[in-house]
Amino acid sequence: MAKQAVQYFDRYTGEVKTERVYGERWLRFAYENPVGRFFVWLLARRALFSKWYGWKMNKRASGTLIFPFIVDYDIDVDEFAKSAFDFKTFNEFFYRALKPGARPIAPGDDVAVFPADGRHLAFANVETADGFYAKGKKFTLAQLFQDEALAQEFAGGAMLISRLCPVDYHRFHFPVAGLPAESRLIQGSLYSVSPLALRRRLEYLVENKRVLTTIAAPGFGTVAMVEIGATNVGTIRQTHVPGRAAKKGEEKGLFTFGGSCVVTVFQRGRLTFDADLLAQSAQQRETYARMGDRLGVGTRQA
Repeated sequence: MAKQAVQYFDRYTGEVKTERVYGERWLRFAYENPVGRFFVWLLARRALFSKWYGWKMNKRASGTLIFPFIVDYDIDVDEFAKSAFDFKTFNEFFYRALKPGARPIAPGDDVAVFPADGRHLAFANVETADGFYAKGKKFTLAQLFQDEALAQEFAGGAMLISRLCPVDYHRFHFPVAGLPAESRLIQGSLYSVSPLALRRRLEYLVENKRVLTTIAAPGFGTVAMVEIGATNVGTIRQTHVPGRAAKKGEEKGLFTFGGSCVVTVFQRGRLTFDADLLAQSAQQRETYARMGDRLGVGTRQA
């Protein structure tokens, strides 16, 4: 079978680009080869590889990987809050903070913003969407939330899937202003969230370890955020304070090394996604956009 490229729409250039997949050879073996899939099942369910690799990326010796990675993927060091020379391990570099203003937050109380840098899919109605990443491939909110009652509150709602690659800035932020409730950890495996894996089995998104937070957001009702771990991402760290009002664009937390994903769900009739985002998503094509840029507007309700 011919290899299918991973393409995305770059919102800033208006071009469709082919993604340079980090670890592509290994991912294709792991998720497109029967032998590879067996070992993925064996290791991902027990998080053995992720635990070992996470330990390795926290060792001082991993610091030697930082500059080759920066050069290879053309990462903008001018955005870093501190010098690239100051990172002691690769993990420190991976979940780096950015300078204030590096990600301007789109203004407007009725404007929602992307929660993370990455490649995004948007669906106006999660229940009637044709599919995520491939036609016919879907999951339910009850599976994602592991909470049937909460899923009912969001029935027919709008959903954004934000996929972070290893080359991306790996902190996630509040897409709207609001009051976050206590976060809930949902234990699970650590499969890849690359399209190479999700085209094969979308259920990885609802089988992986994840953290669920609901946000009481004026003008948007209740918003749900789910941060999903993936291969090598054993840690999803929350840096915000539950019960304390958060500003739009304020940091919510961070992922340690690896690819990862954030799913943001709005209640039915509370958000209208921007047209370009919906148009690309209708073709199962992701849109690249950075945290803080506008994703849509809230819909006022009487």
